[in-house]
Amino acid sequence: MFTFLNVFRWIAFLEGVSYILLLFIATPIKYILEEPKFVKLLGMPHGLLFITYIILAFMYKLEVNWTKKTFYVVLLASIIPFGTFYVDRKYLNTIK
Repeated sequence: MFTFLNVFRWIAFLEGVSYILLLFIATPIKYILEEPKFVKLLGMPHGLLFITYIILAFMYKLEVNWTKKTFYVVLLASIIPFGTFYVDRKYLNTIK
């Protein structure tokens, strides 16, 4: 079912996976093997997912009336590796 919550959860998951791939796979390959194509390949999709995640977080905040602290945690999670998985488990998975 395509609910706003499910779309947000999918974007959070994809953003988290793209960030992990970019940070732990593509970047080491770029600097250790001197092959930047993986960073170029993953950079744009990750950027789009990141922006979409931030926009959806702002929109979803209005829908569920998150506190400022919760909202800041959700935003901060987008720049911490594995952070979006924490947000999904702690804040998005508990909302029915």
